[in-house]
Amino acid sequence: MVARSTPGQADAGRAASSGGGLGRLGAALAVVLAVLVGIGLMLPEDQFIYFPSRALVGTPSNLGLAYRDVWFETDDGVALHGWWVPGRTDLTWLWLHGNAGNIGHRLENIAVLHERLGVSVFIFDYRGYGQSGGRPSEAGLYRDAAAALAQVRGLPGANPERVVLFGRSLGAAVAVELATREPVHGLILESPFTSVRAMAHVAFPYVPLGPFLRTRFDSLAKVPGLRVPLLILHSPTDEVVPYAQGEELFAAAPEPKRFHAIGGGAGHNDSYLRGGEAYWQALGDFLASLER
Repeated sequence: MVARSTPGQADAGRAASSGGGLGRLGAALAVVLAVLVGIGLMLPEDQFIYFPSRALVGTPSNLGLAYRDVWFETDDGVALHGWWVPGRTDLTWLWLHGNAGNIGHRLENIAVLHERLGVSVFIFDYRGYGQSGGRPSEAGLYRDAAAALAQVRGLPGANPERVVLFGRSLGAAVAVELATREPVHGLILESPFTSVRAMAHVAFPYVPLGPFLRTRFDSLAKVPGLRVPLLILHSPTDEVVPYAQGEELFAAAPEPKRFHAIGGGAGHNDSYLRGGEAYWQALGDFLASLER
């Protein structure tokens, strides 16, 4: 015999069954959350954010460029190393590089930039990179950039009022932070991300690691406070940082601002080679606009 149930009894049964399922699901989620919290507390974040290389593969002289080694110190006593490459103008391009390698891996880019735009270039290694001392961290990189800007302003041949910040990838986040604290002539961000949390979501879309990351590099929260002419360049075919993140930063930034979509199928690291004349025109036009 099959027992019949009244509508009330059936609803109660379904509710009990559903409650049991939700209870088991809640318990499972609690376990997952506890594991993620544990991961967040123990996660060696630096190993997933910074990829420094110590050995320099060359110097600007390998490409026929006159340069000077520059050693300087941060306000917390870390010794940093950089190169000063004089140009044809008194405008200085303060280069804040990405999260991998060191300044030696930017030699070809430095040479092309120097030839095409004629700017003086100051490029340095963050703490833990190249010949610089220390170990990288978010607060440390901010200190490094501030020390580099102070150093540039005192270099013979550099005009302290005509320093343009150029940050690529991770360096873009460092440049944004510096530009919110110090007056500069202009700000150029190439292939920028909105925040480390956003990039963690890109890398691990089904694992909510973001809330447990101590490192922020939250450019999206900072760009509304910029008070400097801004140029953002990003490739729609960037395989590392989604193009949409560059667009999001641009939308959040105040005027005056420009955006250039890098063409030529450029990836994350080869825009200066594949971006074509339009890439260099965008940079040249922006620098020219700073003089008006």
